Amino acid sequence: MIDEKYIFTGATKVKLFALMAVGAVLLLLGIWVTSSGSGNGHDGHGEKKEVASKEVKPEGGKEVKAEVKGAAEETHKPVWMLRLLKNLWHNNVFFTGISIIGVFFVAFNYVAWAGWSAALKRVPEAFGYFLPIAAILMIVVFAIAGHDLFHWTHETLYQKYLPDGKTPNPEYDEIIAGKAGFLNPTFFWIRLVGYFFLWILIWFMIRTFSLKEDIEGGVKWHDKSVIWSAGFLFVFAVTSSTSAWDWVMSVDTHFFSTMFGWYVFASWFVTGLSVVTLFVVYLKDAGYLKVINENHVHDLGKFVFAFSIFWTYIWFAQFLLIYYANIPEESIYWVERLQNPIYTPIFFMNLILNFLFPFLILMTRDAKRQTMILKVVCFVVIFGHWSDFYIMLTPGTLKGEGGFGFTTLLVELGMTMIYAGIFIFTVLWGLTRANLVPKNHPMLQESLHHHVY
Repeated sequence: MIDEKYIFTGATKVKLFALMAVGAVLLLLGIWVTSSGSGNGHDGHGEKKEVASKEVKPEGGKEVKAEVKGAAEETHKPVWMLRLLKNLWHNNVFFTGISIIGVFFVAFNYVAWAGWSAALKRVPEAFGYFLPIAAILMIVVFAIAGHDLFHWTHETLYQKYLPDGKTPNPEYDEIIAGKAGFLNPTFFWIRLVGYFFLWILIWFMIRTFSLKEDIEGGVKWHDKSVIWSAGFLFVFAVTSSTSAWDWVMSVDTHFFSTMFGWYVFASWFVTGLSVVTLFVVYLKDAGYLKVINENHVHDLGKFVFAFSIFWTYIWFAQFLLIYYANIPEESIYWVERLQNPIYTPIFFMNLILNFLFPFLILMTRDAKRQTMILKVVCFVVIFGHWSDFYIMLTPGTLKGEGGFGFTTLLVELGMTMIYAGIFIFTVLWGLTRANLVPKNHPMLQESLHHHVY
């Protein structure tokens, strides 16, 4: 039962290639329709819009200008191209988060000396194989599209005067200029490469120790894994927040929130837990992981249930603090999402998908043990948090052009299907590289006899 290898069958590969191929067709079709100007309700070429901006005056605060103009007016690129670039960045951030959460799951279970998860740890461990792909994609997309996605990369924002040294620069932004020590391209590149270097290095070491443990046994490699996992938790405690500031929060450059790092982490974490659960259930249904019983599944369900509530707590705490303080640079974030009919429905849909649905469905003990219920809930949670990242990134990049129509949905859906296919293919390939059960893990017996009362 503990000596089993995953066989990545040709039929499974064909299904994944079909998923990616369908996604590519939908993506190309959506690009063709929107670029030809035939998209329903949205301009394909970025002509200047009538609606430019909206003055909002929070109670007791200064006037805040909520930008609702077309993004193409600001960047001089067609809307379809901006949407494509935004989708690339959106899915990069989303699937990178799932991948690193797999490593985080393994690490915190090592440091906690948790025994229950030993039998299934090879699943999240395999998520790390996507990190090198994510690093390449993230670097390439920022190199190509950073100037279009991130307003702070425009050099004129930091120049108080025009080249003559006397005439005030009308594009100078005092708030953004004040962040230049952190938000500058050179330091951003250093952080971007540094994140992936550290994450991949530590994952590679933990994975190497895990494979050597299978061959040699003993506790030597387990102890090394615990030490490196502790190091990873320290690194991730910092980089999970700073990467969230870089990759998501800086899209709305004026906006800042001291809770934003926690918010993105919570969204990543519950999504990653849902993906781990789906992979475990998939392997069980396929006849693998015979050592996994309903108690392991129950614990995974508890994780998804608990951290759906945790995400909601962070969401509400951040919203309440910003609402109560009513600082213009903070409140503008909610103004752009709550007073724009394009984004308001998605904004409130997130609360239903990411809190109410998993909370009500997974409340009972039996629900957490039913694989069919877990499949439905996990798929909803994954889609819910994909839309959560959509609402975090789209208003700052596409401005008033970010709504859904049939053709724009093709672009969003097609790109996500391609990324999902690549991610699933990589993880399944990673599962073939080692025994599905870490047969010499010192706590394996505890996992084999795991029982939840």
